[in-house]
Amino acid sequence: MADRKYLFTSESVSGGHPDKLADQISDGVLDALLAQDPMSRVACETLVTTDFCCVAGEITSKAKPDFEKVVRQVIREVGYTHDDIGFNADTCELQLRLHSQSPDIAQGVNDDQSTGKDIGAGDQGLMFGYACNDTPELMPLPIALSHRITNALTAAREKKDVSWLRPDSKSQVTIEYEGFRPVRIDTVVVSTQHDETVTHAQIKDYVIEKIIKPLLPKDLAGGKIQYHINPTGKFVVGGPHGDTGLTGRKIIVDTYGGWGRHGGGAFSGKDPTKVDRSAAYMARHVAKNIVAADLADRCEVQLAYAIGVAEPVSVYVDTQGTGKVDDDRLCDIVRQAFKLTPRGIIEYLDLRRPIYRATAAGGHFGRSEPTFTWESTKKAAQLAEAAGLVGAK
Repeated sequence: MADRKYLFTSESVSGGHPDKLADQISDGVLDALLAQDPMSRVACETLVTTDFCCVAGEITSKAKPDFEKVVRQVIREVGYTHDDIGFNADTCELQLRLHSQSPDIAQGVNDDQSTGKDIGAGDQGLMFGYACNDTPELMPLPIALSHRITNALTAAREKKDVSWLRPDSKSQVTIEYEGFRPVRIDTVVVSTQHDETVTHAQIKDYVIEKIIKPLLPKDLAGGKIQYHINPTGKFVVGGPHGDTGLTGRKIIVDTYGGWGRHGGGAFSGKDPTKVDRSAAYMARHVAKNIVAADLADRCEVQLAYAIGVAEPVSVYVDTQGTGKVDDDRLCDIVRQAFKLTPRGIIEYLDLRRPIYRATAAGGHFGRSEPTFTWESTKKAAQLAEAAGLVGAK
């Protein structure tokens, strides 16, 4: 790997992409429940297609939000407000199919003070966290740039910089690497939904000059870059009208763009007792703090759980040959420095808050908002000290 040259590609999709709309609806429902009852148990799935939305799942909560109002407000805020684009927050058909959580699952998750039983994991599974020093946010460069492009398109539409942008868009960035070092931007692909009034030439010029180029690192953009802008030539029909959307179908966009591994569990619509979400956030936090502590240039952390059991069944740290101390030693330090039970994670990251809809577009990692507590590097100095090294960032 040290001398190998290769291309690596990651993609991002905007909040108006049908799958991301579904994620935001599921997390909007979760937030509404947590706002009234922080102990809510939620597993909420959403399907959207032409003028139709179905929200289904298992909920156990004292909260009584107006689910229809919540769902329609999310759709409205994402930008689907006109009948002529095939999906309208105010007129689309909405079906709600929400019922209580299985008591068989609940008995494994619930704590029991009389017996000393702690909160158990809401399901079995494995979760990965990743960090690297490609970017200031300690994310792989291809996914970081892809997110920046789709975020810029969304901001341009919301500010009405141009009149023809519609909510659905995708970006894709290909980086040339030498070993682990990014050396050149090779290709940028953007497909953005638009109205009928604009030409392909206008779209291409605006997206390249106003959206993409200002975001590219100058030291990597000096060579010839291939741009593919709306390569089919037309993208008027989009969003749920163009493609059915489902919660949990963009798990690689949500995480590391394919660079770090993924355990397979989606995040959106799940309360923090679901380790698919909370343990993936914690694994990212651990990996990021290891890199921030200058203990490694890149780090992958795996956590795994059994349903109803509090302690993880395994903890694994892999610095991919870049660690300043042995990976086994780092694993011991991690176990000592972090509480990795569901309760420990929930309390440490303060996860019983209505913070989740913001995670459902733009990626769950590499964010700077203070509510993204798993992005904090507050443990870096402690990890460096435990490892016997100095230089924590």
